[in-house]
Amino acid sequence: MTALGLCILAFGLTFWAGRRSLGLGLVALFLWGYLYGIVRANLETMFSHFLFDAALMGLYLAQRHVFTDSADSKRAAALRLWMFALMLWPALLVLMPFQPLLISLVGLRGCIFFIPMALLGCNLKRDDLTTLCNGLVCLNLVAIAFAVAEYFQGVPKYYPMNSVTSIIYASADVAGGFYRIPGTFANAHQLGGTMAASIPYLVGGWTEGLTRKIRLFAICGMVAALLGILMSATRQNFILAAMMVLVIVAGGRMKTGRRVLFLLLIAGLVSVALTNERFQRFKSLSDTDYVSDRISGSVNRGFFEVLTQYPMGNGLGGGGTSIPYFLEGQVRNPIGMENEYARILCEQGIIGLMLWLGFIAWYLSRVFQVFAKGSWATSRRLVWTYSVLTLAIGVIGEGMLTAIPATAMLLLGIGWTSVAMCAEEPTGRPVRRPNRIVPQPVRWPVHAN
Repeated sequence: MTALGLCILAFGLTFWAGRRSLGLGLVALFLWGYLYGIVRANLETMFSHFLFDAALMGLYLAQRHVFTDSADSKRAAALRLWMFALMLWPALLVLMPFQPLLISLVGLRGCIFFIPMALLGCNLKRDDLTTLCNGLVCLNLVAIAFAVAEYFQGVPKYYPMNSVTSIIYASADVAGGFYRIPGTFANAHQLGGTMAASIPYLVGGWTEGLTRKIRLFAICGMVAALLGILMSATRQNFILAAMMVLVIVAGGRMKTGRRVLFLLLIAGLVSVALTNERFQRFKSLSDTDYVSDRISGSVNRGFFEVLTQYPMGNGLGGGGTSIPYFLEGQVRNPIGMENEYARILCEQGIIGLMLWLGFIAWYLSRVFQVFAKGSWATSRRLVWTYSVLTLAIGVIGEGMLTAIPATAMLLLGIGWTSVAMCAEEPTGRPVRRPNRIVPQPVRWPVHAN
């Protein structure tokens, strides 16, 4: 009953916050996304699996006007069409008898439930972004506090060994036999992925903050995010962070003083990483033979066999999309591949894969929107960089479309950077206007008779 009560609380809190503003609703949603992993690990019940779903449904209902209002439909018409197509085909596959109905419904949830986040993203305004940035700073600091505690006290103190935490306890490959640090997330990959996804918005808060306190607050969030990536010991997220750092240094529009401060922060984190063996798992990227074998295995192994054997897919859930532990035994002919696009092929067939590849090609063609001038321009470029790199890394890993809350952040960013900025979005910092001069009435001289 505790897990059910938390689901009701997540729905109510996110609905209440979303009614007040999109930015506040997103902060409430990501609050439950940050807590999802550690709550689910310690409340091993059916309802805990749907904690983030309840919060997401609350946000969708609170912002339902985004999906029904046609006033701004022209600006996002193409995006709406793609979202409809990506959701319609999996919905039709539920009618196919490939998997049991319950498995198909759970698979449908994993295939389409996060997609409407893109439509929320295309409605982000400056105030929403500022609220989101401040919220992410707080959440990152909480997550890194748990990560530091797990670093010194051990992961088992916070994550009991059970069917939910099996991935955590299968990842004792950090130098010295230590576990990868999950923070408050379901596993270390989701800690690193969420920290990487938050960096573009934190950089926007740093470069666009109107006060010094807001900018310093955003810097604290960035330091926490980069430290969280190191502590997670995940190579993919290290690559994402490194590429975004290069974009900030080489292409970011910022004052010289801020650029120097950013470089000093990066130098400090690099020195910490080089003096601590537990933060150096990324060094295996220098092993070209290992990297080549990993990529070739993820991309090629079994892909064409699945294509020829299951051209229409193995049914929703047949590729393992977010199937809870208590339903895993009902999946027919389970197929597992460490490749997100192969997973889409396994579940949605060649038609579903072509839809996703078409959508990605369309998104890449919208790159001119990213380089448009305006406020939060550096943040938009970083979000686009992160999105493109994540879509590319999906070839050698899975979870790109099912991670909590990283997938919701990914699709939010894709929606934000695939369309022009909202009409209400200011094009720069507010300009202080001089006081209005009120004309005084003319007083005519009075002549005495």
